[in-house]
Amino acid sequence: MTPAEHAQLALLLEVAGTPKPGNVDRDRDFPDLRFEHFLAGAVGSGAGLRSAETGASVGEAFEEAISGMSQQSGGNTQFGALCLLVPLVKAAASDTCSPEAVTKIVEDTTVEDAEGFYRAFEHVDVFVDDPPEGADEFDVRRGSDAIPAIRDAGLTLYDVMELGADEDGIAHEWTNELERTFKAGERIMELNGSLSGRGARVYLELLSHEPDSFVAKQHGRKVAESVRVRAQEALQEVQQGDSELVHAFARSLVESEINPGTTADIVAGGLFVALERGVQP
Repeated sequence: MTPAEHAQLALLLEVAGTPKPGNVDRDRDFPDLRFEHFLAGAVGSGAGLRSAETGASVGEAFEEAISGMSQQSGGNTQFGALCLLVPLVKAAASDTCSPEAVTKIVEDTTVEDAEGFYRAFEHVDVFVDDPPEGADEFDVRRGSDAIPAIRDAGLTLYDVMELGADEDGIAHEWTNELERTFKAGERIMELNGSLSGRGARVYLELLSHEPDSFVAKQHGRKVAESVRVRAQEALQEVQQGDSELVHAFARSLVESEINPGTTADIVAGGLFVALERGVQP
């Protein structure tokens, strides 16, 4: 398979993993967001991922992937995951799937890449927090309206990610060599069983180690920390061979509309890393 095909497969494997507390999986839909929407989003993103593979810039390929992903009725399914996968695909296609290669890709992004990133927000509704103090003119929610300010300031896409790196888990990955993404990939490679099952296990492990930034944005830091603690408790039960608590945890988060989406995005990136490094589905 090509890097673009591995990226699409990673998206499919991620959503197929179950149980994934607080996220859509093959056993659990949300009222307005279903498993099939994620399948359609993964298929729709293909053209943009292939563009990344064949040399398009990060911003151009990302906007194309998001435009394609959005062509289903569920709304935003994989915005954050594609933010990781596009530079990963470019790195794998032109060099190797390594932290060094992907870091060079993201650090070499341009103002034009930032423009493509901002235009992507016009294709789908993405929940984002307020911009850092003093950076209102760079608010991604402004979409194309923010592009003149981006041009005037000469901000590259990497610069934009740096603005949000303290609060946003995906931006933090961009500015830290995709550290958690590559660790997730290594952990997936260590485990046995189906890749979707390994992805679900690593999702729970990641969630138990660090509060999810998307939960923190939507519900506050205390709730995010509470979810982390509960994930740790559920993981301990799973390690002892009991899955009852993790299924109860999954139901509880869905009922409370708590969605650790950043953690799921990182798992998708980790699955791509594992596939690129030779793990066979």
